[in-house]
Amino acid sequence: MVWVAARFGMCIEPSNEISHSHGMSPLEKVQSLLAKPFMPAVFFLSGVTYDTLTLTRIDRLLDNLILLLYLALLGALIVLTGRLGVEPPPDQAKLASCSRFTRWVLESRPYYPMASQFLLGGLFSAYTIFYSRSATFTGTAVFFALLIMLLVANEFLRDRLSNLRLLISLYAVVCFAFFTFFLPVITGYMNAVIFVIGAMLSVTVVLRVAQLIYRNNPDRSRREVIGMTVPAAALIGTLVGFYFLNLIPPVPLSLKFGGMYHEVKRTGDQFELVFVKRWYEFWKRSDTTFPTNEPIYCFTAIFAPVDLSTTIYHHWYFRPNASKPFLHADRIPIKISGGREGGYRAYSFKQGLDSGDWRVDIEAADGRIVGRVSVTVVEQGETQPTLATVSY
Repeated sequence: MVWVAARFGMCIEPSNEISHSHGMSPLEKVQSLLAKPFMPAVFFLSGVTYDTLTLTRIDRLLDNLILLLYLALLGALIVLTGRLGVEPPPDQAKLASCSRFTRWVLESRPYYPMASQFLLGGLFSAYTIFYSRSATFTGTAVFFALLIMLLVANEFLRDRLSNLRLLISLYAVVCFAFFTFFLPVITGYMNAVIFVIGAMLSVTVVLRVAQLIYRNNPDRSRREVIGMTVPAAALIGTLVGFYFLNLIPPVPLSLKFGGMYHEVKRTGDQFELVFVKRWYEFWKRSDTTFPTNEPIYCFTAIFAPVDLSTTIYHHWYFRPNASKPFLHADRIPIKISGGREGGYRAYSFKQGLDSGDWRVDIEAADGRIVGRVSVTVVEQGETQPTLATVSY
């Protein structure tokens, strides 16, 4: 109930007939509560929270089938909007000769924008959650920020979702966001070719929807439909450019855990990670500063879908102080396999590090950043630190 209401958060309108709570029936009290001005925000946040808790794995078949169903229903709604419009249904006399299903489709026309808003809200919410797990505070945050903007803007778009150019453009984004992570999940490959195929598949679906609007429809000229699809195609082309500029998060990969350590040992199915911890640093699980005269280990756990095997890189960078730019120091390849809930665990190490700021960018094979781990290397003092161990 909350999940459905959250998708229609901005669709709830106050009723002029219900102004007093005294003597109301239970149903009228619920309707009155739903009409409160703060309820859309409550529903919106409840829906996002629900999705956050239930959308656990990007490779879970049921979740992806639901998203695929949403895409199919949204495409059908766009076709119906383009062919029938959203005006009130014709006279009942004209409807009498139609089949029951046809009458239902025609009578539902005023609700097409609401249904489109519901489906777009579900898709943008899911994508925001999935992409947030791969986004970092680097260039990849651009696409993630775009998804957040669209998720929030969708709550205010109901009155404009009869505009076909806007609908098809939004449909292009949700198709692109789905196919570019779904294809790596089902094929087990993640590279530029698979990404471009996903983008081309998105264009194909959008063009097919436009074709269904135009076909045998005297109310729509071919030139008009082409004008609707050009912005959508240009938008997908722009997003492909984002990919080659490393501005799109490397979904379906995500960094589950990462840190710098004095030592990494494997004991059975667990890795023991040794780091410096003072008694008051109860939150600490890795090193943030490190002495110059000891080897340093970068440990990461990368989630990948089942059957996806790829190569990631621990890309080490160094700068002597904050006024200098980070420079390449080393790039170490690590082969990983998907399927483990906690992520594929691996580490790289270096020794004899110079004093200064060090960071490790965990990169996908195409160079996009999955995550980042940083540490400051300093001269060791005379006091021997207290070491702690965490298992992962």
